[in-house]
Amino acid sequence: MPDATPSPDAAVEAGPLAGLRVLELGHFVAAPFATRLLGDLGAEVIKVEPPQGDPVRQWGARHQGHAPWWSVHARNKRCITLDLKKPEAREIVLGLIGHCDALVENFRPGQLDRLGLTRDALLAARPDLVIARISGYGQDGPGRDKPAFGVIGEAIGGLRHLTNHPPGSTDLPPVRVGVSLGDSVAGIYAALGVVAALWRRERRGGGSAAEVDVALTESVFSLLEGALPEYGTLGSIRQPTGGGIPTAAPTNAYRARDGIWVLIAANSDPLFRRLAALMGQPSLAEEPRFADNQARVRHVAALDAMIGTWAAGIDGPVLEGLLEDAGVPATRTFTIADCAADPQFRARGMVREVEDPLHGTMLHPGVVPRIDGRSPPPRSTGPEIGADNEAVLTGLLGLDAAGIAALRESGVV
Repeated sequence: MPDATPSPDAAVEAGPLAGLRVLELGHFVAAPFATRLLGDLGAEVIKVEPPQGDPVRQWGARHQGHAPWWSVHARNKRCITLDLKKPEAREIVLGLIGHCDALVENFRPGQLDRLGLTRDALLAARPDLVIARISGYGQDGPGRDKPAFGVIGEAIGGLRHLTNHPPGSTDLPPVRVGVSLGDSVAGIYAALGVVAALWRRERRGGGSAAEVDVALTESVFSLLEGALPEYGTLGSIRQPTGGGIPTAAPTNAYRARDGIWVLIAANSDPLFRRLAALMGQPSLAEEPRFADNQARVRHVAALDAMIGTWAAGIDGPVLEGLLEDAGVPATRTFTIADCAADPQFRARGMVREVEDPLHGTMLHPGVVPRIDGRSPPPRSTGPEIGADNEAVLTGLLGLDAAGIAALRESGVV
């Protein structure tokens, strides 16, 4: 465990994972997202970047010469630089491992071995280390060595097919989710795996090591609900359905008179009765075509057309209000501006103003999940490249100023 365990009161204030130290050998999205989640819950995260910085520092929009995304992506992390291709860096990593509970990495399988950071070397430095590895296809199998990003995981995991337009409706390419969903889902599984392995270690009390193996493809594949069992039993291949889903109805987006799309999810019998009454057609709920969910799914095209015709005669804000008053789940599609202004997000600390030395006042998303009703603010925002080199290398490894200067001179840090 870390060198100094916080007091119980301090641990509660810092988060449930206070006292846990994690080393991140991550880049791009998946591993850094996993460690961000652990850091949000109180873990101390030491992120190792190449001397030129993680590529995500250059991604997205720029503000005052920096990417705002980085402020969130690397929050609650201490960032150091190391050129892992240099032999001296291997010794520094192993020295840091001796002070850490877990390592999270997302290099290609075998790449750390080629850098001298084999499993045996890591466990020699910390015998009870939890190692979480995120890769495109996993640490074994015929696809092990193939390159992948999140979008590849989304495609092979079956999601990209389902987010496409309905068959025959367009010749446009398959629609992509506008964020790196595959990477983020893998990061969530990695964080969960780290916590599960640490819990097992604590339960056993014998200091057992563990290796957590997360594949982007498998992480996405695990989200497909009934698609696989349906194929296995019925031979049916689930197809894209546009704004709806094949398992429940009505649940779709309907265009209001002013052009606003309003999502309506009245996909239970009581909710559909409320919607039918609101539409002025209460008898719809008694028709055999719409009497239960399975019947509504079979006749979803006709049902969606009726709801669409009704919605098209009402302006979006009025339609939202009517549905809310009737107790029918509904909303317009939120932009990020809507999210930022949403009173529910604001009340629960999910949108919060944060002071960042690189940007000034900016917005960060809150912590998920809330534990004991708390959504703590970030302890720190994403720092500049190598901001914590001296603090980490002197504090944990005992290097002096001359030693750090020599590492800097040789290009190790």
